[in-house]
Amino acid sequence: MARKSWSEKMQPEGLPKIVRFDEKLSERPGGAKTMVVPHPQDVYEIMAQVPRGHLLTVPLLRQMLAGKYNTDTACPLTTGIFIWIAANASQEKADKGEIPEPIPWRRTLKAKGELVAKYPGGIEGHASHLETEGFHTVQKGENFFVSDYQQYLL
Repeated sequence: MARKSWSEKMQPEGLPKIVRFDEKLSERPGGAKTMVVPHPQDVYEIMAQVPRGHLLTVPLLRQMLAGKYNTDTACPLTTGIFIWIAANASQEKADKGEIPEPIPWRRTLKAKGELVAKYPGGIEGHASHLETEGFHTVQKGENFFVSDYQQYLL
């Protein structure tokens, strides 16, 4: 069986989906009673709107998704996966000439301003794109971060 392209991975069925937690689960830390499992296109659209000179983190993106669907939170696991898929699908389309340029996936970071290893080009590619846009990246231990990322958040 042939592997799905990144663009094909952008089309899962049955999403978005709202999950309602029962009383027992909503008593855990955070207390969320509802959660959206977003569609990858929702993630793609938010990432596409980050303007030059600004950054977005996964926690902020999850807040935006929760707001869009009027839920307490957005699924951290699927949101993270869909960020990865959106970035790679966009780059794939641009590489094929299907769109003039990819969405600015490089402007979406993990929590605390950390770079994303699963983006096209890995950490080096992510850092290079960010440096080209004027952001300064630093290594802390084995991880890489954007310096003072908070001042650039949407």
